[in-house]
Amino acid sequence: MGQDLRSPRGPRCIALVGPFQSGKTTLLEAILARTGAIPRAGSVDAGTSVGDASPEARQHKMSVAMTAATTTFMGDSYTFLDCPGSIEFIHDMRAALPAVDAAIVVCEADEKKLPQLQIILRELEELRIPRFLFLNKIDRANTRVRETLATLQPASRVPLVLRQIPIWNGELIEGFVDLALERAFIYREHKASEVIALEGGDLDREKEARFSMLEKLADHDDSLMEQLLEDIPPPRDAVFDDLARELREGLICPVLLGSALRENGVLRLMKALRHEAPGIADTARRLGVKDTKEALGYVFKTLHLQHGGKLSLTRVLSGHLDDGATLHAASGEAARVSGILAATGAYDSKRAGAEAGDTVALGKLDAVKTGDTVATGKTAPPPLAKVEACPPVLALSIAAVDRKDDVKLGQALQRLHEEDPSLTMVQNPRTHDTVLWGQGEMHLRVALERLRDRFGVNVKSHQPAIGYQETIRKPITQRGRHKKQSGGHGQFGDVVLDIKPLPRGEGFRFAEKVVGGAVPRNYIPAVEEGVVDAMARGPLGFPVIDVEVTLTDGSYHSVDSSDLAFRTAARAGVSEGLPQCAPVLLEPIHTVEIVCPTEATARINAILSARRGQILSFDTRDGWPGWDCVRAMMPEAEIGELIVELRSATAGAGSFTRTFDHMAEVTGRAADHIIASHRDAA
Repeated sequence: MGQDLRSPRGPRCIALVGPFQSGKTTLLEAILARTGAIPRAGSVDAGTSVGDASPEARQHKMSVAMTAATTTFMGDSYTFLDCPGSIEFIHDMRAALPAVDAAIVVCEADEKKLPQLQIILRELEELRIPRFLFLNKIDRANTRVRETLATLQPASRVPLVLRQIPIWNGELIEGFVDLALERAFIYREHKASEVIALEGGDLDREKEARFSMLEKLADHDDSLMEQLLEDIPPPRDAVFDDLARELREGLICPVLLGSALRENGVLRLMKALRHEAPGIADTARRLGVKDTKEALGYVFKTLHLQHGGKLSLTRVLSGHLDDGATLHAASGEAARVSGILAATGAYDSKRAGAEAGDTVALGKLDAVKTGDTVATGKTAPPPLAKVEACPPVLALSIAAVDRKDDVKLGQALQRLHEEDPSLTMVQNPRTHDTVLWGQGEMHLRVALERLRDRFGVNVKSHQPAIGYQETIRKPITQRGRHKKQSGGHGQFGDVVLDIKPLPRGEGFRFAEKVVGGAVPRNYIPAVEEGVVDAMARGPLGFPVIDVEVTLTDGSYHSVDSSDLAFRTAARAGVSEGLPQCAPVLLEPIHTVEIVCPTEATARINAILSARRGQILSFDTRDGWPGWDCVRAMMPEAEIGELIVELRSATAGAGSFTRTFDHMAEVTGRAADHIIASHRDAA
């Protein structure tokens, strides 16, 4: 243990993560206030916090985007990334995590939030990011810490190691004992804690809890195990070294206590970060950064400021970066840095350059996007991380209220997607609607608010069109004739068409069996075009599929026939023939796969049944204790707002994916209602 694992590690980048409303933004305020970055902590409720500064966050009193803030503590620089806790905005956290040295997981003694905590811890575990757990709102605790730890442990695949125990005064917690330091502290609101003597029952509890902590550390340290077996007190420095090493190797997750609102426990948390969290060298090794003198960075967030243009929040992983340097992205694109800004507040504090470990905002990198690896070398660097957006679960069709804003809307949507790649736009080729896809109801609502408030585009929205289609049940032979005489050359086209149904899923086929030149060969492509025209809208009002149309006969005029005439004749023949073929409505059926906490499975099954879902199977979710996976077939029309019910039934933790499976017939009143609604909307 010759290496000093507690030495400062240069500028750090720390993620604040945790379940929705666990107090992450309040903890950021407390850290900034206790380290002197701000005069006093702001309030989320009062709308005065450094984090959640956007109008949307202030209005909804919740984090809807990641916030970066930089401060110093005992001579070291720290940039904290306050990540939203709602699963709807989790992409910001997922994109930022590769860049951080460590994470503080903020949670509370609330069993309902255990699934959300498990989702977050799993992300950290998969990326091998060292993490502390900060048990917040300890002043409101009504259960013993050991009981709380036993409740939280199933969310973590590594042991949660208690670093502190509370000092109780009746039913209230008035301080804590640091098990590594073996010191007792009394909380003082908005001030540093006061050291007190460790005696009586608190001393007995400390010895028992410290031994439990050392036992867990000894699982990965043979010499410590021998000392415990021989009842030899281990050196305090050795204990700290073990805590630091096992944290960095992902073997444990230390647990600290506090109250962010009262700023209790904040300085002990900062000291744990300073002495035990890894630095930029460890993070670069974790990401596979090779030793190089060139500047290399990872872009984890894109911002579009109203007056500052595009900014790329970047963690510099190696080298020195100067303003004006040309950066090459892993995608092959190149861009020139136009301004290096401190990653905090209004992004108005300029810097001359950035060193390895710094977290900065780089200006005007138009060709660079979130998730890119950038470097000053002459060649494109290999990508260090790949963060895929979660599949979207909810959609809205949107359009500008004023048609003259259509171009402006398109540009604004592109910028929103750059800022948040989990927000996607798709053009519906049939309805020509712009469909906005997101991660949930609040995600889409915030997107519309940003379009209005930041980009000045008012939009109207409605539910996206369902992909209904129609087919036929019986065959028919139909003649299509187009004749028009109006001075000079007329128009003449005459076709005989066999129209018949195909097996489900076969699509559309066109064939011809013309003999004797009844329809000249050069007009047959025009006949096919006319058939395709007619199939775009059948007698029920929807595209027609699973039909074969065969041209069998016809006639032509040597002067008046033309491509247009035969196309028109074919279109008329199909349009007149389809209503006689027993048309039937088809609706798209999707395979839906839902993941949810086990205690919510019964509610999920009921929701699926109420939405005409056919449950195929449900099983335990592989690798996720306490979770189930439910598979079902469900009509597309019933999936629309499924996520709203699903999140309500799972305390915001459940989600689903879907894939198109087949088209199924809709008959009776349901079909009549769909057809009538479609005609009314047309």
